[in-house]
Amino acid sequence: MTDEHIVLVGGLWLDASTWSGVVSELEKRDRRAVPVSLPVEPETTLDDQVAAVLAAVDAAPGPSVVVGHSAACSLAWIVADRRPGRVAKVVLIGGFPNADGEEYANFFPITDGLMPFPGWEPFEGADAADLDEPARQAFEAAAVPVPEGVAKAVVRLTEERRYDVPVVLICPEFTPAQVREWLAGGDLPELSKVKHLDLVDIDSGHWPQLTRPAELAGLLAPTV
Repeated sequence: MTDEHIVLVGGLWLDASTWSGVVSELEKRDRRAVPVSLPVEPETTLDDQVAAVLAAVDAAPGPSVVVGHSAACSLAWIVADRRPGRVAKVVLIGGFPNADGEEYANFFPITDGLMPFPGWEPFEGADAADLDEPARQAFEAAAVPVPEGVAKAVVRLTEERRYDVPVVLICPEFTPAQVREWLAGGDLPELSKVKHLDLVDIDSGHWPQLTRPAELAGLLAPTV
């Protein structure tokens, strides 16, 4: 087992268990993976979740690869902004980092201070095509509501050195060709400033850690 850490951060409604299959596959490849348990109490703020990921990065003996999935792509990017010298690479899965001043993830209705999983209708099509009914039921049963203080938080980025951190964007329900179009159209301002950006395809829906854990681990293993 090497001392290099891969820090795994799940997207909305996901706890650390979403990475169990990926962690197992990475261990087979002699890679150390640390899935982060994000705080999700009703009073939790985005700063609290950033602190949880920073703690994992700071605890590593050397630089870490920080992997963010979906909305947590912004969380991974904030961590790179806070620790550009401790983050060797950022891997983004199925999402893009928000720019400074944008809301973190205010996408769905909030009830009593929490944003619950909205059901599958918003994700029908490419997002959820590879999730069968038992997998969908398991997802819903495990889904953790997102605190309002996280969903509505404003992203703050201050360190220009974040653009020096290499970024790998893993493309599940969209393609590298689409990303290149979005970059050319100015739709991804943070990624357009990254000095070292690689685009990698994976044949999956929005949650490859659940449906393609071995393939995803194979993409993550050589990232350091």
